[in-house]
Amino acid sequence: MKFIDEAIIELIAGDGGNGICSFCREKYRPFGGPDGGDGGRGGSIYVIADRNLNTLIDYRYARLHRAPHGENGRGADCYGKGGDDIFLKMPVGTIITDAHSNELVADLITHGQKFLLAEGGQGGFGNIHFKSSTNRAPRQKTPGKAGEQRLLNLELKVLADVGLLGLPNAGKSTLINSISNARPKIADYPFTTLQPHLGVVRVGPAKSFVMADIPGLIEGAAEGAGLGHQFLRHLQRTELILHLIDCSIYEDDVEQIVGRAIAIVDELLRFDPLLHQKPRWIVLNKADTLLDPEAVCEELRARLHKAYDDDKIPVYMISALTHSGCDLLTQEVYQFVAARRHQSHHEAQHEGHELFDYPDMEENDPRFRVLPEPGSSNPSKV
Repeated sequence: MKFIDEAIIELIAGDGGNGICSFCREKYRPFGGPDGGDGGRGGSIYVIADRNLNTLIDYRYARLHRAPHGENGRGADCYGKGGDDIFLKMPVGTIITDAHSNELVADLITHGQKFLLAEGGQGGFGNIHFKSSTNRAPRQKTPGKAGEQRLLNLELKVLADVGLLGLPNAGKSTLINSISNARPKIADYPFTTLQPHLGVVRVGPAKSFVMADIPGLIEGAAEGAGLGHQFLRHLQRTELILHLIDCSIYEDDVEQIVGRAIAIVDELLRFDPLLHQKPRWIVLNKADTLLDPEAVCEELRARLHKAYDDDKIPVYMISALTHSGCDLLTQEVYQFVAARRHQSHHEAQHEGHELFDYPDMEENDPRFRVLPEPGSSNPSKV
């Protein structure tokens, strides 16, 4: 299936049905009174996150989605039938924004998430609602309200813990093929990878992380060179970026290796400053082509630290082809990702709780009380 990660769709929710003006005309009920029912509610449009989908191709070619209208009310106190809601399934990782205001509408990050995108119109009132002691034969009714109409942008950003970044033929596809269950196309020519690939890297029992391989990035991508910045959005959700560098040309041109590395980082900055600030590790690949990998690693580490003006960036030497150094790399990547997960979980638990510090508060101060936490019988000390 073709990989599509952007689409624009138009949603039209159903209109509410009209209320009607009607009076009872039954035999033996000469003054039956008003019996006009309300109109039915228009159908709404919802989105549901589905982990079994990985592309927006269904919405590239089917742009208009319309929910059915509610039925009009009827006599004999009959209300109109409401329009059926429709549900759109989209891949996990889809961001939905309003095309006019760029306001975030929904961010699908977990399987089964459900959001209302366009609400159906309310049905109109029939004349039974206007009956009173002074108005025994009301002829008022209200029309149904129009359903909501929206033009939305869909943007898919794959959910991965680690993203691979580098020039074409740096060995990204070989690496993800070597350490995960992903099987991307591998060949000895540039731009073999034309769409992102996800792979689960397992480092032990119940220990794993998701890695994303995106097409190669080259200098001048901001101006459209190569595949441009088209797929960099898929790195924005990652916790860590592994910058793969081909060191097989070390014997020919060391400065070219450093220059290419700096150029790729500059492209990140031009695309998104926040993406540029993400944790980024350097991985020197194709160590199997070198006579003395350790010496080359030390020299390139010193040169790259000087070029980045940062001596704390981790630098690893591996060979994705022979799997040399990959075990150490994956173990340390997992430890980093696990620590970030724990930190995110801890922050989520404390989100919304504001702590106050009262320097003059003494023990047993009558102005304050210590209450038990929800679900606990013992008071918690704050």
